[in-house]
Amino acid sequence: MMAPPWGVDSEHGRLLDVLLCRPDNFRWLPTSAISKATLERGLEFDPERARSQHAEMISAYEAAGVTCHFLEPDPALPYQVFARDSSVMTPWGAVVTQLQQWWRRGEYAPVIRFYEDSEVPIKAMITAAALEGGDVMIVEPGRVLIGHSEARTQEPAARQLAGWFEEEGWEARVERIPEDYVHIDVLVSVLAERLAAVCVEVVSGDLVEWLGGLGFELIEVAAADAFALGANALSLGEDRVLSSAGAKPLNSALRAHGFEVLEPELDIFTLGGGGAHCLGQALRRERVA
Repeated sequence: MMAPPWGVDSEHGRLLDVLLCRPDNFRWLPTSAISKATLERGLEFDPERARSQHAEMISAYEAAGVTCHFLEPDPALPYQVFARDSSVMTPWGAVVTQLQQWWRRGEYAPVIRFYEDSEVPIKAMITAAALEGGDVMIVEPGRVLIGHSEARTQEPAARQLAGWFEEEGWEARVERIPEDYVHIDVLVSVLAERLAAVCVEVVSGDLVEWLGGLGFELIEVAAADAFALGANALSLGEDRVLSSAGAKPLNSALRAHGFEVLEPELDIFTLGGGGAHCLGQALRRERVA
């Protein structure tokens, strides 16, 4: 049987392949309100804990039958571990993004090398402004949600990406989010067909209404929990979710819905500003449309 093509048409089809980056060069930097709060608390970064926690996450993926692929770590790129941001996977191939902060800008190089070496099609490259992959959520086949805070993703780039989806006949919703929450996937995670974790305290009422109009059931996540990456989870498909041990309210809610929850300890990463969804870019899912 031939493998399905590279690409995704949802956030919840069974995950087959994921792109990661080992934390060889990771350290905390003041990249966001989240990591700034960590640094202001005087907490100490532990590189060995980072390696151990990342390895635990890889084991969770492998136990779920997901094939893990890896970017080549670059010593100049300390936040490359958050592999979600340097590209966006679409049904038609990858879009290479343009990261905002200077210590992340070079992430385009290893991700392009990976896609070329792996013969994964590159659909397009963002040129209009900054756009980061954590601000892109494929809500369901035919609909995509793109966030922008201007501090990271900027509206011209969000509109550029939206235009490419619209050319394919999709609805693309561009949504402004507060800067403190970094990316849309800190506030919204689609975890199954028409089920999403959402920080309704923070996102716009229009977005909540839009999701409700599409028939979504919302698992509400408090603002404080979202700030601690408590909504930042990744569907593995088949009623399985990769979350983190610290996301206790979300994990309990998912289990109450009958989900299997994989919850590696990821606090060294959540303190640095990214959770399970931020750490991996879905490369291939079973199509649901």
